[in-house]
Amino acid sequence: MAERAGWRVVLAGRGEAADVERPFLSSAAQVAVVDARGALEEGLAAARLLADPVEANAGALLVLLSRGDVAALDSVHAAGATHYLASPFGEAEFAQMLRFADRHADRLARGRRDVAKADAAPERRRDRRSRDALTGLADRAALRRWVDRHCGAPAAARAGMAEGPACVLMLLAVTRFDAINAAFGNLAGDKVLQAVARRIERQLDPAMARRGCVARVAGAEFAVALAPPATVEDAERLAAELTDAIARPFAVDQHVVSLSSRIGIAAPDGTEEGDALIRRASLALAEARAGDGAARALDAVDEAQVARASRLEVDLRVALDRDEIGILFQPQVSVTTGAVVGIEALARWRHPELGALGAATLFATAERSDYLVQLSEHVQAKALRIAAGWGGARAGLRLAVNVTAADIARPGFVARFLALVDNAGFPRARLTVEVTESGLIDDLGHAAAMLGELRAAGLRVAIDDFGTGYSSLAYLKALPLDYLKIDQRLAQDITGSARDRVVVRGVIEMARSLGLAVIAEGVETEEQLALLAAEGCNIYQGYLCAPPLDETALAALVERE
Repeated sequence: MAERAGWRVVLAGRGEAADVERPFLSSAAQVAVVDARGALEEGLAAARLLADPVEANAGALLVLLSRGDVAALDSVHAAGATHYLASPFGEAEFAQMLRFADRHADRLARGRRDVAKADAAPERRRDRRSRDALTGLADRAALRRWVDRHCGAPAAARAGMAEGPACVLMLLAVTRFDAINAAFGNLAGDKVLQAVARRIERQLDPAMARRGCVARVAGAEFAVALAPPATVEDAERLAAELTDAIARPFAVDQHVVSLSSRIGIAAPDGTEEGDALIRRASLALAEARAGDGAARALDAVDEAQVARASRLEVDLRVALDRDEIGILFQPQVSVTTGAVVGIEALARWRHPELGALGAATLFATAERSDYLVQLSEHVQAKALRIAAGWGGARAGLRLAVNVTAADIARPGFVARFLALVDNAGFPRARLTVEVTESGLIDDLGHAAAMLGELRAAGLRVAIDDFGTGYSSLAYLKALPLDYLKIDQRLAQDITGSARDRVVVRGVIEMARSLGLAVIAEGVETEEQLALLAAEGCNIYQGYLCAPPLDETALAALVERE
């Protein structure tokens, strides 16, 4: 029908991802048509694969549907379609819809030309030349100049603009990107970054893009700076759209991959320098990475908080180089016998000015400064080395060390970790690996495979802080586990109400149904311990027995027991 209406037609198959997208990329097509009649899911998958190359060609995407599939319009639009047509339809109706789609593509092209014309304005010529070579977005230097121009300007100086922040800065990090490079190579990784850049641009309306700045600032990290009258609330709405857009599958050569993202948001108070705003947005991004949500906004905060975070990042680098990160050990005690049956190794940093800093502060700082894997391996190696030298009553105890989701995501994790254990001389059969549940949900299949290899090598595996994230029976069934550790908030709340006790009972019964031993964290009172024992908890740790101890204090406690 399209040929009879005067259109030149380029056909694509329904096979691999590349078979679908390559014909469009290699042609001058303005309209891509996906026939989803009778095969909705297959058609939507093809639409998702075409969404990025269609946008790159300033084209339109028309999806043909069966009449009964019109209820799936939300899915069709989410897949990237700009137009749809439901059967039965005639040749004239199809030709008319093609013309509509063609006009839409023309408008897109004109919008891009308008943006290019705006880029030629004198104040933006330098920024236009300062581009990231891979994605075509602004680079870090251009972003900093844009932020400096807008950041400190008071509202009164912005004639004709609504009251509100001088700008809003969003920093977006693509998670698990290193795994793409490792699995498919740097060329495939570059293609993914280009596709991410296009998806970010697609979420901005032309006016927003023209007044603001979209940049690639490092690796898999991007920035979106919004000009007035944008607000933090606008940025939060945009963050939700960006998160959804990046979560759609990407076609990489012959493969389809999925990614996720985290976003930090910050707005200036009209008195600070642009660098301070960028630091605050980085802090917000780190908090988004460490928390449960995909985005985190930080309003104007005192400079001391940002300065302290930045100082900690620098000091951590020095502390790692000087081997100043220490290890404390917290006993794990049998609920029935009262005997110490295991030890958890915990990182401690005695900062020269701020005093003792716990693992939570340590690892949050490491994540902000990209030292997370290095810190994790440092703590693991040191704990294993110390425990390998234990004699007497400590010689037969199990040792638990923490492993992060970032560790597991790195290629070669299992071989590297087992080499660490063997080089330290610690018996594999006495080692437990603890992983936090919320850190594994992004790629459950990969995590399950890695943990399964560790168990096959003789180690045991515990899920840590259970009850704080995606806790579910299906989640537990997917992972090869030996222990379930109840988060300290659940353990401490057991004395609060009958409802809290029911929650703990449900968690313990769920673990028991899967053959898992249960460890309760943060137990502080005899009442908490008695209730946990009544529900069937196997092991506990917490201040009721002992706080985290140094080697000398641990030896004294174990020998006394």
